[in-house]
Amino acid sequence: MHKVEIPDYVIERIMAKRGKLSVFDHFEPEKTALLVIDMQNFYVAEVDTAKGIVPNINRLASALREAGGKVYWVVMTVAEEEDAPSKWSLYHDYFFTPEKGKNHKNGLAEGTEKHKLYPELDVKEEDEIAHKTRFSPFVIGSSDLHERLQSQGIENLIVTGTATNMCSESAARDAMMLDYKVVMVIDGNAARYDEDHLAGLTSFYQSFGDVKTADDTIAMLSK
Repeated sequence: MHKVEIPDYVIERIMAKRGKLSVFDHFEPEKTALLVIDMQNFYVAEVDTAKGIVPNINRLASALREAGGKVYWVVMTVAEEEDAPSKWSLYHDYFFTPEKGKNHKNGLAEGTEKHKLYPELDVKEEDEIAHKTRFSPFVIGSSDLHERLQSQGIENLIVTGTATNMCSESAARDAMMLDYKVVMVIDGNAARYDEDHLAGLTSFYQSFGDVKTADDTIAMLSK
């Protein structure tokens, strides 16, 4: 897990803009969903920072379930099966070498071991799974997550997962722009490097929502 703090200059900007560090002090649990982004073997199994956030994700999931909220495990799915065509050919054709593109596509194809959720995650039967084909599940055509959340009356989102500055931040930003109230969890998200982790959090924090610890986020559900 990353041992970092939001830089002072970011705190100063937030205070100058909002006059307070937290926009949201309380989430009604029954209107709240925890999004766990891309915590799959492909992204987690060999990344210590990602493995390190698993206990906090499990704690958040347990607390929200108990309070009456929903838990969504959001998984990247870019092919129907191994060696099948990519569902995001532009990304795989242009942003990787051929070898790395094939590795990414096949690693995140349905039915493969790397596509599965990391086994230490505490997934319950009542939880929901959402598949996405882009960094953000809220991009049109990427997933049906927005429609499912709306049908359940969800207004508030707690975003966790990996990578902080890639899929987690993309999902959190897009959610805010769809009028969800969003918190990113500083010790419930991970990137490969501290600098990348902070880049995602600080960018989001200044204009899109709140950044809180897992403990502070859980406390929001019980006020």
